[in-house]
Amino acid sequence: MTTDPTHRPEPAEGPGTSAEPGRPADGAGLDPAGTLRLIRQQQEAARDATGPDGRLLFGAWGLAWVIGYLAMWTTARETGSPAPWAGWVFACCIAGATTFTIVHSITRTAGTRGTSARVGALYGWTWFLAFTALGVVLGAMGNAGASPEIMAIAANGFACVIVGLMYIAGGLLFEENRMALVGGWMLVAAVLAAFAGMPTTYLVMAVAGGGGFLVMVAVEQVLRARRRSEGGVRRA
Repeated sequence: MTTDPTHRPEPAEGPGTSAEPGRPADGAGLDPAGTLRLIRQQQEAARDATGPDGRLLFGAWGLAWVIGYLAMWTTARETGSPAPWAGWVFACCIAGATTFTIVHSITRTAGTRGTSARVGALYGWTWFLAFTALGVVLGAMGNAGASPEIMAIAANGFACVIVGLMYIAGGLLFEENRMALVGGWMLVAAVLAAFAGMPTTYLVMAVAGGGGFLVMVAVEQVLRARRRSEGGVRRA
């Protein structure tokens, strides 16, 4: 049998070869766009695991404001001032939401070290300090002779400003744009409630404030489900 000296055997196709010139072989690395997507997914997964869960924080404050402010508004429609029991319901709702925020922020960052752990702890305790200071200031206003209507407007407005600013700060600290967005909306709600007059201000806080929180719970859930779905498709 004679052999053609000009004939060269074709390389066998396998896992490390490509049938077409310029086409990446199977098992080759991701393209730059795919690599960036993978990095973003890993960063988002890390934030989800160690940062505060927006669904829980939004839900806690949404329920607190809806329940507390609706109780205040319902009992104040005829007399102009809420019933004492409604005030206690509102106080318990705010205290519960604040306590939950402190515990959640600290426990979610407890497994981290260094700056992240300190930031989580300081952010959580700042809620307690802010509302403690609010109570002292309102007490001083009452001792100075402020009318019940002025006290009510000040208490609602200051509480809303504290929550709004704390959510904006949380958005910056934990790189959560939706937290900052909710914080900005809370500041808008504070302005709307201040000019609504009594007792309508309570209804504005329940609908605009509490409703805004609950809307963001749904938005957060949809976005997280979409991220998990996209991650599962790419892994498959």
